[in-house]
Amino acid sequence: MDLVTFGEAMVRLTPPAFQRLEQAHSFDAYVGGGELNVAVAAARLGVASRWVSRLPDNALGYMIANRAREQGVQLHVGWTADDRAGLYFAELGAAPRASSVLYDRAQSAMSRIAPGSIDWPAVFDGARWFHVSGITPALSESAARVTTESLIAAKKAGLTVSYDLNYRSKLWSAEQARAVQEPLMRHVDVLMTTEEDTRVVFGIGAEAKDSYERVDAESYEQVARTLENQFDLRAVAITVRENPRVLLNTWSAIVVAGGAVHRSPRYEVEVIDRIGAGDAFSAGLIVSRLENRGWDEAVRFATAASALKHSIPGDFCLVTRGEVEQLLRGASLRVSR
Repeated sequence: MDLVTFGEAMVRLTPPAFQRLEQAHSFDAYVGGGELNVAVAAARLGVASRWVSRLPDNALGYMIANRAREQGVQLHVGWTADDRAGLYFAELGAAPRASSVLYDRAQSAMSRIAPGSIDWPAVFDGARWFHVSGITPALSESAARVTTESLIAAKKAGLTVSYDLNYRSKLWSAEQARAVQEPLMRHVDVLMTTEEDTRVVFGIGAEAKDSYERVDAESYEQVARTLENQFDLRAVAITVRENPRVLLNTWSAIVVAGGAVHRSPRYEVEVIDRIGAGDAFSAGLIVSRLENRGWDEAVRFATAASALKHSIPGDFCLVTRGEVEQLLRGASLRVSR
């Protein structure tokens, strides 16, 4: 087992055909959650992956577990008869109406996870990399304590630790996020984030806030360098989204590692579903580094994988390594036959 991730997954319900929630008479059902999305993408790209979580012992819990297993992810799940699965509703928009998410996840099984309930040395046995995100400690005070446990145990076991800041304003305030997560950074090797999230949570942003229609690459580089120095990180990866339209974005990324900056190509993406794109990027970066690729190659591979995710409904990045490599070579949009 090379990669271990830890976090909540939920059942996602999305109205078809860009309908609003209040219009819906049916929903497309998916499973998703930041850390599970990373494990799925990594498994599909060839890295043995284990997902650690807590699920209800009912049909929705089985649905989540089965979707993970279908994609080749090994599970380390605590089952409970007393709690529920989280739900979320994703309403997909089109300009000028933005996409939106409605959560129904209070008192979920994962939010009620207890410190000391996971045998972390056993979970990490044989693993090389651990990944978690800022969504997990946002779920509850107990989930935050278990997140701290996991990070300390991962470093003790000698794993490389990556952390996606993943700020969610519907889960906690910026002040709460900063108070909880700043101490966690001492256990982190690689931080994945966006300029917006670091500005909101840590107060570290571009000198002049960029327009989301067009961004200044140098200002994003400075944000990454500041994070690298302030938290003594091995590397900082920042994804860069330019939003000329809800359904047409430009997608790229930079990595600052050891003082050097590495930039990806910029992809124009037609957005079928952008949820999970950042997780696909994290997975691509992790896979590349586990395969001993340099940071320049890693950021190129990760950005290509996550660009492809925009074209796929649902949270999971259902791509193959061959498709990512073909995009890196220069993919044609003609029908493949």
